[in-house]
Amino acid sequence: MRLGSVVWVVARMLGAMALLLAPVSAPAAGVCAEVVAKVPAPLTRASFRPQLADESGVVGITFLGHASFLLTSPAGITAVTDYNGYLRPKDPPDIVTMNHAHPSHYTDDIDPSIKLVLRGWQTGAEPPNYDVKLGDVRVRNIPTNIRDGQGGTEYGGNSIFIFEMGDLCIAHLGHLHHTLTPEHLERLGQIDVLMAPIDGAFTLSHEDMLEVIGQIHPALVIPMHYFGRSVLDRFLARVGDRYPVHEFPTATIALTRSELPKSTEIWVLPGF
Repeated sequence: MRLGSVVWVVARMLGAMALLLAPVSAPAAGVCAEVVAKVPAPLTRASFRPQLADESGVVGITFLGHASFLLTSPAGITAVTDYNGYLRPKDPPDIVTMNHAHPSHYTDDIDPSIKLVLRGWQTGAEPPNYDVKLGDVRVRNIPTNIRDGQGGTEYGGNSIFIFEMGDLCIAHLGHLHHTLTPEHLERLGQIDVLMAPIDGAFTLSHEDMLEVIGQIHPALVIPMHYFGRSVLDRFLARVGDRYPVHEFPTATIALTRSELPKSTEIWVLPGF
């Protein structure tokens, strides 16, 4: 290996270490792995359904755009990820999660009818540490770090939010800026659906995002946080020889555990 390559690798490793050394207090590992272990039925290839069905355990997922998804539980509890000032559903959700990397990921204009407002960045002495339940939905978070505006590290500046709905475990990576540690992965547990930022620059490079996907091993990945079709196409070209890619005609899917793919697939919902 040439000297220049060695210097580049060492510098990259030191930068990653600065981000990963976060003051995180971890509760018990996620229960999602336990849910998966208790389901003996084999997984079958998923099929698309354009509307929610009257079926026990159906979870609705709608891509609102950028990093915002509307999640609907089997009992009708709704949650919006990275809730902001302009990508909102028609009716106020029951739960919102936010990250403050950019205004497109949070807002201070909160509808008073929203029952749970979960801010994913550190505002006090410690990073946020949520484990809350509303109806049939459980939400918890794992704090991660982000790059600050001066080239340093903001510890606890982002959260991965995990939603347990029906018999699915859904993780939203937020504005993730680094790959994950064994502690992060232990706290995550088994993840079925992963919302992953694929801009390739403002969060993680495509190479590092592929590493994160490989670390988590979700059944399916839904790309988010990209700026135009050309960015999406670059990501899909990068992953196409590794994971099957499926594009859907509408922004809403209805999902149950029996519809999860047998191995990781990329599902693209329209809108960015």
